[in-house]
Amino acid sequence: MRFFNRVVLQTPESVELELFLAGIGSRTLALIVDYILLLIILLLVLFVWAFASSQLLNFLNSFSESSNLDQWLLAIYFLTTFAIFTGYFVFFETLWQGQTPGKRLAKIRVVRDDGRPVGLQQAALRAILRPFDDYLFIGFFLVMFNEREKRLGDLVAGTIVIQNQTAEKSSNLYISEQAKLYYSQLQKFVDFSQLLPDDFAIVREFLLRRSSMSAKARSALSLKLAQQVQSIINLEVLPAQVSSEVFLEAIYLAYQQPEF
Repeated sequence: MRFFNRVVLQTPESVELELFLAGIGSRTLALIVDYILLLIILLLVLFVWAFASSQLLNFLNSFSESSNLDQWLLAIYFLTTFAIFTGYFVFFETLWQGQTPGKRLAKIRVVRDDGRPVGLQQAALRAILRPFDDYLFIGFFLVMFNEREKRLGDLVAGTIVIQNQTAEKSSNLYISEQAKLYYSQLQKFVDFSQLLPDDFAIVREFLLRRSSMSAKARSALSLKLAQQVQSIINLEVLPAQVSSEVFLEAIYLAYQQPEF
């Protein structure tokens, strides 16, 4: 039994990518954690603002009365808190490939509708519309009744929130001895942390389905995927004796290791 709704996306490499939607429980946990962190940040800002404002007012009032200054300071405070509120989500979702501290704890993240990582534009739209989603729990009801569990920010930004893809073993997935040997060599000088869950998922889908492909399609797709992964992990060249499929098998092994 699957407890999460799933979506199947077609990648530019013609590989179907199966993703599981995060669900209201995981999203709520992530939001609670993020709001607790935001509350701490905003309380610190309030303390600093209150202290600085009182000092500034006392200093200026010693020279002349300024009836409008406190209103300006209050307006600046509200603008600052809104900037911090939206900037928190924009900063982390852009920097951490669709995750905030709360999402990372809940093991979920935001991606575009086509499975690609979110950018600044998508993160900004989601953050700006978040207050509307929070108002009267509009976002909660939209997630509950939308087929892809989208709140208003997701609908406008063209994003979905998914469970992090995890490596899982399959009896149908053959890994050659050459790939195991090559992986042991790769791990000494390659940083596999650059690979995203979607990258792994695409490699895994290819390895699972390659036996049903024609020889020409299999060769072309394995070469294209290998070149893309090579670029991601900054590997200049493959040894002459290592085929693109063996390389992808080694990448699959790398993603399964606990230290990754």
